[in-house]
Amino acid sequence: MITRRRPRSIAAAAAPLLLLAAVALALAAEPCAHRGALDPLYCDDNRDLIADPPKDRAKLVSPDPLIFSYVPVEDPAVYENAWSDFLKHLEKATGKRVKYFGLQNYAAQIEAMRSGRLHVAAYSTGSVPYAVNLSGAVPFAIMREPKGLSGYRVALIAAATNDKVNAVADLRGKRVAHVSQTSNSGHQAPVYFFGRMGIVPGKDYQVVFSGKHDTSALGVINGDYDAAAVADVVLDRMVNRGVIKRSDFKVIWTSPVFPTAGFVYAHTLEPRLVEKLREAFFSFSFEGTSVGREFKPRVGFMPLDYRRDWEPVLGVLEANGVVFTKESEDYKRLQKPGRE
Repeated sequence: MITRRRPRSIAAAAAPLLLLAAVALALAAEPCAHRGALDPLYCDDNRDLIADPPKDRAKLVSPDPLIFSYVPVEDPAVYENAWSDFLKHLEKATGKRVKYFGLQNYAAQIEAMRSGRLHVAAYSTGSVPYAVNLSGAVPFAIMREPKGLSGYRVALIAAATNDKVNAVADLRGKRVAHVSQTSNSGHQAPVYFFGRMGIVPGKDYQVVFSGKHDTSALGVINGDYDAAAVADVVLDRMVNRGVIKRSDFKVIWTSPVFPTAGFVYAHTLEPRLVEKLREAFFSFSFEGTSVGREFKPRVGFMPLDYRRDWEPVLGVLEANGVVFTKESEDYKRLQKPGRE
C-alpha cells in the first residue's frame, strides 16, 4: 500500500470558509472565454494550455529582487552554488537583483509561485503541469545538449548487493521509494509503466514517498528501501559529485526518454521584463561556468514548447487519472512533509 497519514475529518467545520473562499475567488477571477484545465484564477483564451497575462495591466509586476528557484533537492545549498554564475548573468541582463530561493518540496515551490513570492523557476518534469495549471507558470526554456533538447529516463535502481531485486516483477511485496505525487520520473511514470507490466504500485508493493530523488537513491544504498524510481540524470550528478558510487547500485529497468526540468516565469511578469528574461536565458553559455560544471553535458538553454514537448508527460498523467486542482488527493498529500 502507499504509506500516508490519515486525514482528519474537517469538512463540516471548513464548509463556511470554503464558501467564502469560492466567492472571493469568483470576484478576483477575470472574465474568461476559455480556461481549460487551468485554475479559476487564470485564463487561456488563446488555448495554448498556459495562463494568459492578466488583462488588467495594473496586475502586471516587475519585482526587485527577482526570486529564482531550482527543483527541490536534499541540500538546496548545492544548487544555489551551481546557479551562482547564471544568477549574476540574470542580474546584468534584467538590471534587477536576483535571489536564490531554496525550497524543500514540490508543493512549497508550486505555492510560492501561486502566491507571487516566486518569479522564475525550474520545476521537475512532472511538476510543470501542476505549476502551469495551479500557479500560472509559463514554461519557456529547457536545457539543451549539443544534439538538442535535454532528456532523461526513469531508472529503477536497487542496491548492488541486493540479489532479491533484479527485475520489475521482483518488486512484489517490497518497500519501494517514489519521490512525490507530482514527480514524473519519481511517481507518475512508474505507476503508468509498471502497471502495464503487471506490477501495480501501492498494491503489489509498498510505496514510500521520500520527497526527493537524491533521498531515494541514498535510501536504496543505505538499505532503507528495496528499490527506488529516480531520474537517471540525478544519479549521474550524484556520482559526479562523489555522493554515491556507480558500484553502489544497479539499474534494473529504464523508461523511454522524457524532457528534463522546465524553466518557467510567473504569468504576471511585465512583458518587457519577460523579454529580458528570455534574452538572458538564451544568450547564456554553460561553458566554463558553475552551471556547466554541474549539469554536463548540457551546454545552454533552448525554447520550450509546452504543448509539444510535454505531450508524453501529459499523456502519462491523463492515463493515471490526475486532476490538476488544489482539492485533489494527490495535491493535498504534497503539502505534507516530504518523508512519509
